[in-house]
Amino acid sequence: MDEMFNKLQAVSDRYEELNELMSDPEVIADSDRFMKLSKEEGSIRETVEKYRRYRKVMDEISDDNDLLHEKLDPDMEELTKEELKELEDEKAQLEQEITVLMLPKDPNDDKNIIMEIHGAAGGDEASLFAADLFNMYSRYAEKQGWQVEVIDENATEVGGFKEIVLMITGDKVYSKLKFENGAHRVQRVPVTESAGRVHTSTATVGVMPEYEDVDIDLDPKDIRTDVFRSSGAGGQHINKTSSAVRMTHIPTGVVVSMQDQRSQQQNRVKAMEILKQRVYDYYASREQSEYDEQRKSAVGTGDRSERIRTYNFPQNRVTDHRINLTLNKLDRVMNGELDEIIDALLLNEQAEKMDELNRG
Repeated sequence: MDEMFNKLQAVSDRYEELNELMSDPEVIADSDRFMKLSKEEGSIRETVEKYRRYRKVMDEISDDNDLLHEKLDPDMEELTKEELKELEDEKAQLEQEITVLMLPKDPNDDKNIIMEIHGAAGGDEASLFAADLFNMYSRYAEKQGWQVEVIDENATEVGGFKEIVLMITGDKVYSKLKFENGAHRVQRVPVTESAGRVHTSTATVGVMPEYEDVDIDLDPKDIRTDVFRSSGAGGQHINKTSSAVRMTHIPTGVVVSMQDQRSQQQNRVKAMEILKQRVYDYYASREQSEYDEQRKSAVGTGDRSERIRTYNFPQNRVTDHRINLTLNKLDRVMNGELDEIIDALLLNEQAEKMDELNRG
């Protein structure tokens, strides 16, 4: 623990420095710098508070141990021993909490995300399940105080989605939704099934962090732009005009469709913004094979055998296969109550990181 507490002292010193800087009138006048420092201060505040409490507890334990070496009356000795036990328990709890706070963090955890949901194996039923997942994530986002913006959608005649692309913005979105990458399997009687048989279908979910301040120049000659009529909701205005935009970055094959905005110009601007994000993501992966492997592991092929989670409607059961977690509250999960699953996945990630640290 000594090495960790040397690091903690350095973090505490940095916290003091940040608070001094943030009270400097020159820094306050520079809003960009102030926001950057404020974000850093916020990210280490909890760690510093726990560390300071830990030091206080250690001092109190030392004082109580010194006291027990003196001649005390029986009542005072009993009180001191009780207090010492409580302090030792708090010390152990703080050590565990601080260890978790000091684990290596995913650099993308604070980022907003772009989420792609595709109906995969199962035809109409898969598209309906894709719509159910969209509603589930939208409700979860609402509970978290996040914003959801539909970037693109390809609706089916039965009311589902072949594909829907969202941008979700808010506090630490990626840290909680990164676990949703993969194939989601549904077992239920489809509305189109007259014989009442349970079918198995899949939808795939891909989660990509939103990269801030993407510094990439795309050559206009490398971009093919097509315009078409929007198929989404929006009234007669959208349906009568070719306001939707599809941009293809020819060198990488990255395609972005945008039909959420009211005008073609607004869709062009938004499509270019998302295109830059995806092309940046492509090049950040260095090699196309690496990119393809990344996307395959993120989204999967949608094959019924590939799945991270199964949603069994007849038994009101949801199972996350990565951590062998089963909950008999599927109705609540589909209503956006994902905390229990996501918290368990976070704990599993922390346990794996601790194992890596211990092995290292």
